[in-house]
Amino acid sequence: MEISVTVNGTVYQRDVEPRQLLVHFLRDELRLTGTHWGCDTSNCGTCVVWLDEVPVKSCTVFAAMADGHRVRTVEGLAQNGELDPVQQGFRECHGLQCGFCTPGMMMTARWLLDHDPDPSEEDIREAISGQLCRCTGYENIVRSVRWAAGQEVQA
Repeated sequence: MEISVTVNGTVYQRDVEPRQLLVHFLRDELRLTGTHWGCDTSNCGTCVVWLDEVPVKSCTVFAAMADGHRVRTVEGLAQNGELDPVQQGFRECHGLQCGFCTPGMMMTARWLLDHDPDPSEEDIREAISGQLCRCTGYENIVRSVRWAAGQEVQA
């Protein structure tokens, strides 16, 4: 089936299988490999992208469902060659180790900060509760999001 989807501001038209998952469309068709494919059961959250400004686990969304919609991936966070404050925060505060969960964490954190510019530690932990990290224990991830929030308040 033919779909037209705007990904990170660029319109793509592709012929896709009706059962193709959005995560595979992004990775295999568009070569946007920042979105990671983890558990394929919606448990890990590594595949979080935005569909019309709402975080979704792209392993639970068919590519056909994105037809006529906007998708934003981790590749779309940086603007004009400048890292998003969330990306900077993960770098500054060591919010990643192996990096596998990082794209989903960043997309969720960006959404949180867009809706709550000064979230508490509890708010951050609740927001990222749909993502699994097996390396960091979440402390540095929370610190990274708080750092990003602080940068945006100063700006």
